[in-house]
Amino acid sequence: MSDCCGCGRTLEVGRMQARQRRVLVWVLAINLLTFVMMMAAAWHSGSASLLSGSLDNLGDALTYALSLAVVGAGLAAKARVALLKAAFILCAAIAVAVGIGWKLAHPQLPLFESMGIAALLNLAANLLCLRLLWPYRQGDINLASAWACSLNDVYEGGAVILAALAVWAFGAGWPDLLIAVALLLLFLRSAWKVARTAWRELHGAQARAS
Repeated sequence: MSDCCGCGRTLEVGRMQARQRRVLVWVLAINLLTFVMMMAAAWHSGSASLLSGSLDNLGDALTYALSLAVVGAGLAAKARVALLKAAFILCAAIAVAVGIGWKLAHPQLPLFESMGIAALLNLAANLLCLRLLWPYRQGDINLASAWACSLNDVYEGGAVILAALAVWAFGAGWPDLLIAVALLLLFLRSAWKVARTAWRELHGAQARAS
């Protein structure tokens, strides 16, 4: 009997980690597909907000890949990876800022039809990812930070739809740039929030280890 002490707990943890891995594989695949779709649509439509969204999807795909790599790892390792995720979000924000600068230097009216179709598909994909990650939103920092990225994606998808509608309504490109700036601020806020939480978790883990 003593040989089986803790066997049930070990099996339960193993099943939980297997579920986490399956969810992360799904959201990783979805984000890679939406990245390709959004990048093609951004090139076709000339939309800064779509470009922002596509870079966000690429950053999220990298984030989910990192989350997948540390499923089952210790708290300190997960916190360090979360700091790296914050750095990815910050890099996406920098890329968006560069794209906004380029669009300001080379103004053009985006094709709202391409924007709208891509934005709707992207929002649907983001909602699916959010649904998949919903049970883990208050779990350990690894899955919680992945859920935070997915929530940002839903905001971003809705914002790009608003940008497409505004471009159509006003016949101008400024709404597209305005939404891109708003997404830039959202990315910066998200990077700060994830980094702050990860730093706190890392210090807590180090304090408990010592």
